[in-house]
Amino acid sequence: MTSAPSRVERYLAHLDVLTGGAEPQFWPVESRHSDLPSVTAIGYRDLPDDGLFTGLTYGLSLAENPLWQHGRPELCISVRSDDSAWVLAAAFLAEQLRGSCPFQYGDTLNFGEPVAAESAMDGFVVFAPAVLDRDSATIDVGDDHPPHVQGLYPVYSSEREFIRAHGLQAFWQLDWDPYDVTRAPAA
Repeated sequence: MTSAPSRVERYLAHLDVLTGGAEPQFWPVESRHSDLPSVTAIGYRDLPDDGLFTGLTYGLSLAENPLWQHGRPELCISVRSDDSAWVLAAAFLAEQLRGSCPFQYGDTLNFGEPVAAESAMDGFVVFAPAVLDRDSATIDVGDDHPPHVQGLYPVYSSEREFIRAHGLQAFWQLDWDPYDVTRAPAA
């Protein structure tokens, strides 16, 4: 008799289906929360297209936040880069802010320093994931708190200020490439 798959096994099985079985890299980020396990960064090179590095987190959705009523977030980042720092930054922020940040659309996150050597971007904005459709972004893990994958987009501090002043919709309508970590600031 085999036991039912665990929550993390169901999550990874969903990712296997989405990626066509591509082999990911895993990086654990040690938990600073005594009651929660580590957050794991899961990275896929050249997915969904050549030159894109896509990463997801697992562990953010194990925390609780009063704003999370119908599910809990995990994060997804997809950038035109070979540097794993982008995926690790998503997992680091998920670990540091889980329970306190709701990770809702339009939330801006200050990383506090440039995320990677190739870019001066020092933060992120949360929105729908660019590489997942709505149905694929909700993951059945067998409990009452399914992970909802939220997109994480690298931005400059000036862009975070613009978003806070004018809103996410106004920022999204500017001319910028959400995958390009070497682009000039849009705002």
